[in-house]
Amino acid sequence: MNKVFADAAAALHDVTDGAVILSGGFGLSGNPEHCIRELARRGVKGLTIVSNNCGTTDRGLGVLLAQGQVRKMISSYVGENKIFEKLFLSGQLEVELCPQGTLAERIRAGGAGIEAFFTPTGYGTKIADGKETREINGKRCVLEHAIRGDYAIVKAWKGDAWGNLVFRKTARNFNPLMAAAGKITIAEVEELVPVGELDPNTIHTPSIYVQRIFVGTAYEKPIEQRTVRPRR
Repeated sequence: MNKVFADAAAALHDVTDGAVILSGGFGLSGNPEHCIRELARRGVKGLTIVSNNCGTTDRGLGVLLAQGQVRKMISSYVGENKIFEKLFLSGQLEVELCPQGTLAERIRAGGAGIEAFFTPTGYGTKIADGKETREINGKRCVLEHAIRGDYAIVKAWKGDAWGNLVFRKTARNFNPLMAAAGKITIAEVEELVPVGELDPNTIHTPSIYVQRIFVGTAYEKPIEQRTVRPRR
C-alpha cells in the first residue's frame, strides 16, 4: 500500500511518447507543477493533454506546448496562451473544444465507469457535428463519450502513503475528476502525513484512485492575472 515515490522523475519514469495525460488545475491554480516540469525535462512528444485550459504562454502546461510536445488538446478554454493560438492556426496542434460542464462530466463519467451520456449542452452548434442526437423529455440532446487517460497528474494539499488526498479551496477544481479517470494517477502533494492522520470525512480523493504519490517543494503557485486595488 506504500505508493510513495522519491520525486517527479521517479513517479513519471514510464511516461512515453503519445501518452494521453489528464492534468488537474484551473488556469494556474492547482497545477501539478513538478509533474509538468518533469514532462518538459524528459521531452516526451506527441502527447494528448486533457485539461480545462493549457496554462499561459510561459507557465503551466504552456511550457509543453512551447517545446512542441503536445499533439492534441482537449479543453474548454484556450485563452491566455499566444503559443496555443499560433500552433492551432498553423495546423500544428489538434484541438477538441468542449463546454466546461460537459468536459467535467466526461471526465467524471470516465472515472465512474460510464461510457457515454446525453446532454442538451451544445445541441444545434458545431459541438454536435457528427454526434448522435436524441430527444429526451422534450429536450434535444447530444451524446458525449467519457474521457479516460493513460496517466493523470494532479496536485493536492495533503496526502498519505496510501494515496488519500485532500485539496485546498479552489485549488481542488478539476483535480479530483482527473484523479479518478487516469489508469495511472500520479499525485504531488505539499505535505505527506502519516496514514490515519487524515480525517476520513475530509478526504476528497480516496486512495483507490491513486497509484503514485510524492512530495513537491518550493511551489511557485503563480497567479494568472493579478488584480489589486488600493486600501481605503
